Amino acid sequence: MSRKFAVALALGASAIVATGFSVPLVAAQKTGQQAANFTLTDANGKSVSLSQFRGKTVVLEWHNPGCPFVQKHYDSGNMQRTQAAARKQGVVWLTINSGAKGKQGDITAKQARALVAQQKARSSHYLFDRTGKVGKLYAARTTPHMYIINAKGILVYQGGIDSIPSARVDDIKKARNHVTGALNEIASGKAVSVKRSRPYGCSVKYAS
Repeated sequence: MSRKFAVALALGASAIVATGFSVPLVAAQKTGQQAANFTLTDANGKSVSLSQFRGKTVVLEWHNPGCPFVQKHYDSGNMQRTQAAARKQGVVWLTINSGAKGKQGDITAKQARALVAQQKARSSHYLFDRTGKVGKLYAARTTPHMYIINAKGILVYQGGIDSIPSARVDDIKKARNHVTGALNEIASGKAVSVKRSRPYGCSVKYAS
């Protein structure tokens, strides 16, 4: 499959999400309210709960290694730079894979560990959500789909990683990185100025 064709497919998937024909989602988390707790297993077999990080800012990143939009941000190093800046501020970064078994994005724990090492990703944990329970709880629609939860457990941002919804690497430098912007505002004691944006990318490949 050519890269252009893959991008076209991904763009199509994103458009389906935007028009509301995606897999039904159980309950979206509301910005400004307490984020729902969850527990998932990471690539090292460790059980990880959101609640264990109360007192710290947490970023949730929905991930699919086969998605051209995800590849845009990792192949360029943009996601890793965003992760590194966040970690330097003491932020916990949870990468979540909700790809169902046999669908695009479905990888083993061993493959996830290898991918994280190869890409030099800086996430705190790579988590598996193969049933899609957590993804649907958060109404995660695309990969990537980003969420920021403050130290009090309040969801303060949800949406795209940046302001230009495209698969073009050249757009990264033109876009506002909403995640970095929000984290810098939190670190400075300011309110998050952009609380929501339209998520973009490939549709999350939930189980049927």
